[in-house]
Amino acid sequence: MRARTARSALFGIWLSVSPLVWGQQASDAPAQAPAASTAPGKSIWTVGKVDFSGMADVYYSFNNNHPDAGFNQLYTFDDKTNQFDLNLIKLTVSHDPDPIGFRIDLGLGRAFDIFHTPSPDPAFFRYVEQAYVSVKPKGWKGFEADFGDFVTSAGAEVIETKDNWNYSRSLLFSFAIPYYHFGVRTSMPIGSSFTAGVQVINGWNAIVDDHGNNMKTIGLTGAVTRKKFTWTNTYYIGPQYTAVNNRNRALYDTVLLLTPNDKVNAYLNFDYGQQRRPFSGLDHWNGFAGAVRFQVTKHIAISPRAEYYNDSTGFTTGTVQRLHEVTVTGEYKVFEGLLGRLEFRHDGSNEYFFDRGTVPAAARSQNTVTAGIVAWFAPKH
Repeated sequence: MRARTARSALFGIWLSVSPLVWGQQASDAPAQAPAASTAPGKSIWTVGKVDFSGMADVYYSFNNNHPDAGFNQLYTFDDKTNQFDLNLIKLTVSHDPDPIGFRIDLGLGRAFDIFHTPSPDPAFFRYVEQAYVSVKPKGWKGFEADFGDFVTSAGAEVIETKDNWNYSRSLLFSFAIPYYHFGVRTSMPIGSSFTAGVQVINGWNAIVDDHGNNMKTIGLTGAVTRKKFTWTNTYYIGPQYTAVNNRNRALYDTVLLLTPNDKVNAYLNFDYGQQRRPFSGLDHWNGFAGAVRFQVTKHIAISPRAEYYNDSTGFTTGTVQRLHEVTVTGEYKVFEGLLGRLEFRHDGSNEYFFDRGTVPAAARSQNTVTAGIVAWFAPKH
């Protein structure tokens, strides 16, 4: 498998405790109006009905094991250590369906290198996070369908750093679930608090599957949204074709997001996955993660995270092992559109898995410290 954006749209609720979007405004008032006019403004990041947004994310990481290869093992995206690196720079162009819409996310950086490894076919998609057309017919009571390349619905975290509570991604994000899919996804509100969806896709992390798994994987999504919590469930099943295997891969993911007030939020995330072997037997993996975000002041937040991950057959990490991870992230929001994060993370295994210096698999743990800066712009609505 691999050493995985935006995920479920319901995850956007987390933005209630994430930094708000910002943008300069140009007045719609006549030219002769005084400069101090309070006439309503329009965001310069919107042209007609098309929205433009973007972000840049850079970091420096330190690893106490000083691995000679220069990588933090078990990390996704911000995995280079003892050096500065560009995590992500991205431009998004979108139009909300009315009834037709679209979205395309273009970018580069370490994140794009990793979630498109190996490079997809067609090769241009190595610079694409998402590219899809949306249809939301009037009179269909909120039904929406997306056609194209979109991020997975599974998981408690997303690709964009600013929309997560921690700077680094969890073990579940990195190993238990996919990054993206190509195909069709739908969503339909049922009643006032439940949303259901069906997806027909090309499996895990594939634009075109060279081995024939095109539109043979099914995804089912469901979410209950209330004032104080959101509970999402995602299930994928279908043949995951490789050069040596065409058997079914299945994943169940569930996330409980707790939002009791503006100062404290929390989530619990569980994953169970399995892959049938070519002839007989089953590979499987499972894990549990939990995190809390404390909004200490308008500018300062602290987010601890802890998790356990069991790669019982070594299918996802390459080693039969039980992993644990503890992270504490401090955030300072300079202003709307710029934030800094400082993070300490401890990873541990019951096996000798981590490189130390020039010696591979010489340690059972690693400690890292990461400092990151994230800047972004988006239209005001």
